[in-house]
Order: sequence, then C-alpha cells, then structure tokens
Amino acid sequence: MYEQFSHSLLNEILDKLKPKIRKQDLHHFYTRLGANFYSLFLIFEQLYGQRDDFNEHLLYLVETMARQYIKRPRNLRRSDLAREKDFNWFLDQKWVGMTLYADGFADNLKGVQAKLAYLQELGVNLVHIMPILKCPKGASDGGYAVSDFRKINDKIGTLENVKNLAKEMKQREMLLTLDVVVNHVSDEHEWAQKARSGDPRYQDYFYCFENRKIPDMFEQTLPEIFPDQAPGNFTWDETMHKWVMTVFNTYQWDLNYSNPAVFIEMLDVLLFWANQGVDILRLDAVAFLWKKIGSTSQNEYEAHKLLQLFKDCCQITAPGVVFIAEAIVAPVEIVKYFGEDAINAKECEIAYNATLMALLWDAVATKNAKLLTQGIKNLPDKLERATWLNYIRCHDDIGLGFTNEDIAQAGYEPRSHREFIINYFAGKFENSSARGLLFAHNKKNNDARISGTLTSLIGLEKALEENDPEKIDIIIQHILLLHSIIFSFGGIPLIYYGDELGTINDYSYIEDISKANDSRWAHRPRIDWENAMRRKQPGTVEYKIFNALKKMIAVRKKVSEFSDFNNRKLLEISNPQLLAYVRFNIKTRKSVLVVGNFDAHPQYLNLFELETQGFQMGEHIRDLYSGNTPTLFKDQLVLPPYRFYWLAGN
Repeated sequence: MYEQFSHSLLNEILDKLKPKIRKQDLHHFYTRLGANFYSLFLIFEQLYGQRDDFNEHLLYLVETMARQYIKRPRNLRRSDLAREKDFNWFLDQKWVGMTLYADGFADNLKGVQAKLAYLQELGVNLVHIMPILKCPKGASDGGYAVSDFRKINDKIGTLENVKNLAKEMKQREMLLTLDVVVNHVSDEHEWAQKARSGDPRYQDYFYCFENRKIPDMFEQTLPEIFPDQAPGNFTWDETMHKWVMTVFNTYQWDLNYSNPAVFIEMLDVLLFWANQGVDILRLDAVAFLWKKIGSTSQNEYEAHKLLQLFKDCCQITAPGVVFIAEAIVAPVEIVKYFGEDAINAKECEIAYNATLMALLWDAVATKNAKLLTQGIKNLPDKLERATWLNYIRCHDDIGLGFTNEDIAQAGYEPRSHREFIINYFAGKFENSSARGLLFAHNKKNNDARISGTLTSLIGLEKALEENDPEKIDIIIQHILLLHSIIFSFGGIPLIYYGDELGTINDYSYIEDISKANDSRWAHRPRIDWENAMRRKQPGTVEYKIFNALKKMIAVRKKVSEFSDFNNRKLLEISNPQLLAYVRFNIKTRKSVLVVGNFDAHPQYLNLFELETQGFQMGEHIRDLYSGNTPTLFKDQLVLPPYRFYWLAGN
C-alpha cells in the first residue's frame, strides 16, 4: 500500500473527527499521529483489512487516541516530551526495581505509599505493584481474572489512591508499574455478562461455539496451561449454552483479537492507566493474544503485530510510557517481543529474562556454572533500545525455561537433568536443603514447576531451623551472589518483596480453600513490619541481607558500565564452577569484570585466561562492592565459597 494513500485516508479521518475533539490543542498529538500513522495503518490493515467496517474502526481508533490525549494531564505531557528527548532513559543503571503485592507488602495502596521511604532506604526506585484491579472475591488467579479494568479491588484501595501514589512517586523520582491483563477477562466482567445475556456483539469479544466441533480442532494442538486444576481449553457456559475458550482457568475468558473492537477497547484501557500516572505498563499473557486452529496459539505472528499496534498507538498518545512483555517463553521467542527486524524496540521495551532466572537456579542446584554459562552464550541479543528485567524470584513458579540443546552441550542428559532439578528443590536428596513445593505437576510426563521463596529454596529456612550460624552466613553469601548477577548482568534488576529481609515460605495458604491447591501462595508473603525492624539490628539475618543489598544497589548506581547498551562480553574460562563476564563503557573505554563462584568450596580463576580474551585487569585490582583488593596467588584470583567480585583495574 502506498504511503500517500494512508496519508490521504488520515486526512479523511481527521476531517471526520468530532468537533469537540478538533477544537482541542492537539499539536503534539497530530505530529506524532502523522509520524506513526503509516506503520499503524499497515498493521491495522494486515489484521483487519478484510472487514467491510475497516474504515469505521480505523476512525474509532484515532478518536480513542485523541480522547485519551485530551485527558492526559499536563505534567504527564511534559514528561512525555522529556522522555522523547532522552529516549534511552530506562537503560540507565540507576533503576532498581521491586515487585510486590500491595496487600502482602503493606495491606493496601495507602500502606504502599506510606512505605515509599522504606523502599528508598533500600535504594529501590521502580515499583511494580502486582494486579490491583477489581476481580472476583473467590478464585481470581491471584488478581489476573479482571472483572473491571477501570476499578480497583476494594481491599486494595481506590483510583484516587493510585493517583496519590503516582504523584508522590514522581516527587521521589520513582517509577510506577502496574499490570493490565490483555489476554483474558473474568467471567464476571461486563463484556462476559453481556455475552451471556445473548448479545451477539459481545459474544464476538470472545471465542464462543455452540458445539464441540471447532473446540475439538483447537484442542488437538493447544497445550494445557494448568493441567491439574484446569484441564482443557474450553468451558461450557450453562447460561449462554455455548463453549467458550478458557485457556488459563474456567473463569477466565480469552479475548478475541480478530475483532478490532476488542483491540480498541483494550487500547483505551492501556491509555486510561497511562493517564493515571503509570510509567510502565506490564502487559500480561502477551504470548497468547492470537488464536489459530492447528497451532499452539502462542507466539503467533499476529500477536506480535498486535503489540506493535499497541506500541504505535501509545507512542502517539503517551510516548513517555513503556511496556513490559510478560512472556515466559523460550529464549529464541522472548527476544521477538522487543520486535523483529528492527534496531529499536517496536513492541515492548522491556521483557522478563526468565531464562537467566532459570539458569541461576540450575547453578544453585548443581553448584557449578556450566549450564548457566552455556545458556547465556546462546541467549539471543536484544535490540538496542530495549532491556531485560533480571530477577531471581517473582510471584510465579519457576519453570525450567532453558533448552534441551543447552543442557546437552553443558554435558547433561536433558530429561534426567530436569528431573534432578525438580527433585533437588523439592528436597528429595540428602544433600539438598531446599524447601520447594511442586506446582502444576503433570503426572503424564512427571514434569513440574517449582514454588517457594528465595530463602526457602536456597536452604536458609532449614539453616534457621537448625540454628547453625556458620551455615546461615554461607547461605546469605549465596543469596548475595545471585543478586550480584542480576544487578550487573545488563538490564533492570527486580527484587521480589520479602527477599530483602530473608522471608521464608508461608505455609498458611493451605488453610485457605481458595488458595490451598496453588502452591505459589507459599511465596506470596505478608510482610511483618515489626520483624522488618530487625534490619536495623546488627547480627540478625534481616540486617545482613538488607544492608548488603542496600550497599550493592548504591554501588550499582555509580557504575556506568552497568547501564544496558549491549555492553556485556561473556568470558570463556576453564573452571566450570565460575561465571565470568565483562561490562564495559564504550565512551570511557573502562570495564568491570564480574566473576562469581557457584561452588560451596573455594575456587580460583587464572588471570591469563582473561588476557587471552583481550581483557587486562591492570596493576591495581579493586572490588567495587567491598572496596578491597581481592586475594591473588600466582596470577590466580581466589574466590571463597559463593563469593562474587565486581573488579575494576586502575
């Protein structure tokens, strides 16, 4: 399609805009719309061009963006202009995140606002608050079954609370991240209720079928997300007398994005939250957006086009807002959510580095870095204006998201190695101190995922029960080692709330009938703020972990080499217990060597191995974290058990 045609169509659309829209000051909106419209039009035409009502929907799309631009507060418009100028702002090493549940962290949104000083004490300046939108009181998939996209869960607070929180966070130079579930809604959502009532318009918002013919065709290739509690991908709705697609849970209805009205509705939701002061929108379950018979309906080409369209539209109305892709998929697939065939991100600017997370847990179990190094080596390069969220734990389970090819290249047999990892964290070996819980255990192939807090999985829960001070200290060093990697790897480190205090598994979820069958609730704690004060008492576990992380964060923020501009080089070293890579600053030509020992015994690194790969340490080696000179013996760098170094040469 010629670009001239798209611009001609844009002129027609602008002429048709409602007078109350045209009379507004839309200078910057029109500039961005003109710059992005050709791309926007091509994608919209690819997805919906076959429809007779294509032009009507395109007009409504532009009207939706214009209405939300008009509603956008002036301070947010100023922020948009500043971030357009400093377009790499989110790649800076100064950002350190924490993800939390508002009720678990501080009861509600007012409580979170009251605890902002605590987060700043630690050094956190990016806060991801887990789903807070209105959802059913019973089973709600942890808040991901949304019944109203514009209302807050009564237990969490109000929309006014969100605005107040966002305002204070901006004053403190902190970033607010909130979830929008873009793949599905609760069956209590207004759209689902109207579909149930027989409204054909809203039945077209979902995948509804009168019989099993088409659902059975889908089921031939669709995998089961939760085979234990929600087998299959379709649910019979007795009121509607139809089968509805429910990939995740029976009460979560998948949205039908082959209907452009659905896309525009969800765009309106995203822009609504952008206008409440949210800096980063986490788009949940993006891998599932487009459904096709004969496929897994994951990572489809059209799903990526939808994300590009969301991004184009957001750049027009709220360009200061960036997206996180919640896509926990294979490494070769995850980088596609930044955007393919591009230099800068054209879908989501941020994605979860789930592969690194899984590889770190493999290193914990095996006490070596063989698979960790191999997996990083094969981690696809990201785009320039894009970054990773690097994390150790999160609200979800741990899936072993590394490839069988990497496992084999690391010297293991894939199936038996995966079984070993699962059994290790379930505490089924004599030398395992892990207190993990199995999640989504598939009895057909004995596959499973793993639940549990960082503290319990790594063995600190057991060491505390045994009251073994020496073991406690060595495990704390192990905890710090893992954090040293996510803080230095390249991207935004994301601490999971409670990890900074050494929080252990909460087994009380078993007593709650709505949670008892979901082991993930064991690692969704409620923070005991009296206990949290122990972070100020020298000698306590809370003090040791909190203050070590506080120091690590402060150091990270000063090291420009830790900004994320594809400036990492993985080093090949002969000691399999060690991971080593270099972070460098292209402008200053300075570099930092990151090295970590994943073994419970002292290890050494031959410095000549670094020299053969073009890295010179210099005469005076200094550990940026401790400020000390590390131990050297005959050109060998000595690393005590679970020790890490951030080394700079003078």
